[in-house]
Amino acid sequence: MVRPRKGKRKMFISTLPGEQVEVLLAEEGVVQEYYVEMVHQQKTKGNIYKGIINNIDTNLQAAFISYGAEKNGFLQIDEVHPEYFLSPHDPNRGKKYPPIQKVLKAGQEILVQVVKEPTGTKGAFLTSYLSIPGRFLVLTPGREQIGVSRKVDDEKERARLKAIFDEQKPGDDLGVIVRTVSMAQPKTSLLRDLRFLKRMWKDVRKKATTEESPSLLYRERDLATRAVRDYLTDEVGEVWIDDEGTAEAVEEFAGLVFPRRGLQVRIHNQPELSMWERFNLQKQLEQIYSREVVLPSGGRLVFDQTEALMAIDINSGKIAGKTNFESMALKTNMEAAEDIAQQLKLRDIGGQVVIDFIEMRDRNHWREVEKTLRNAMKFDRARHDVGKMSRFGLLQIVRQRLGSSALSISTEVCPCCNGSGSRRNMEWQALQSLKDLLRRLRHNKDAFAKFEIEAERELAMYLLNQKRERLLELETTYKVSIEIKIAKA
Repeated sequence: MVRPRKGKRKMFISTLPGEQVEVLLAEEGVVQEYYVEMVHQQKTKGNIYKGIINNIDTNLQAAFISYGAEKNGFLQIDEVHPEYFLSPHDPNRGKKYPPIQKVLKAGQEILVQVVKEPTGTKGAFLTSYLSIPGRFLVLTPGREQIGVSRKVDDEKERARLKAIFDEQKPGDDLGVIVRTVSMAQPKTSLLRDLRFLKRMWKDVRKKATTEESPSLLYRERDLATRAVRDYLTDEVGEVWIDDEGTAEAVEEFAGLVFPRRGLQVRIHNQPELSMWERFNLQKQLEQIYSREVVLPSGGRLVFDQTEALMAIDINSGKIAGKTNFESMALKTNMEAAEDIAQQLKLRDIGGQVVIDFIEMRDRNHWREVEKTLRNAMKFDRARHDVGKMSRFGLLQIVRQRLGSSALSISTEVCPCCNGSGSRRNMEWQALQSLKDLLRRLRHNKDAFAKFEIEAERELAMYLLNQKRERLLELETTYKVSIEIKIAKA
């Protein structure tokens, strides 16, 4: 696994105060990660609430929790910490989880954390296994295990990190998960982060004893400060911010989290250009919203979202008709594998993903493409699983959605096509308008009556230009006046 070189990345934070925050990570001018948060759609994921059980569904083996949101949250039995069980349960004797109706009851208070944001008609997915993230660690109240991120792949480093917390216990009924950014960090920095997180947990527990249900006990930080906490690694050499107030807040937070770093924030103060235009990032951001992505060799990636999965098709483009088709197919598929890993991350595509690679005969080429895709996916923060290519050229990926996609918060279903991606053409729309008009004319009893067709501008102009003779014919036949009226927007 090749890691980004130290200091080669740049972080950009663009803010519209009180409205929106954008965070972008780029390496040598190429966008690697992009996150957006709008204040009116403020995230609740990671927030901790004191809730109350509204009702229990025995069929789903889940409780619906009133925690202050418009819709009740959903808490499955496997996400209920045993400390909330009203009667003891031994998982070693019988089923792993007890029937939820026997260990919980309506009206019972419970501390819960949002795992997945509410979507559509569904409420938030909750857990009572709480976690509070810091710079280097994640504190896990109620679980005394010491864990190290799977992405720390050096065995000696894993052993060193685990030994620190085996020696310096987090405390009674507390555990920690050591994050990837902890690699090579001194013991003092890690223990400072632990003390910081324990103070935060103490504040949460204190509020839990005094606040009424439902109430918010802990709010996850805004995107700008989360970016410093989670993404500001040694690979990031520069931080650019286009708002002075945000820059001051970021420097202050960075000083608390890692005082020895000495973070230097640079202010973008060229009002004639946006920060994205200044650093030639605008076109790359626009491509995130496009259905198609062009590959260097001329091939194209085509993204189509269905109800159940994301389908990605690789079109051959310039390679069609080439004499050495196999080598060109391999080249395009290799480029596609690299780009798909990047696009999944930038678009935050989750769930089932099916990729239709250009068909190749050589099985060794299949393995090369699979290896390239897996290596590219190693830099993805989301949990994922990459399958193997079938003889039809299909490969499946399952990926966790992180819920920070610019696409998900800035797009909506098209009112013209209702999300189908296509609409009726002008000829069809014009014929339907004429059909409706003819029906009205046949029921008309008044000579010299006036009839209106109200249509959007495009359709109105099509009727006047392409169907003028037909309209005149109808006026003559039915002895009426027909007027085309442009509908108000």
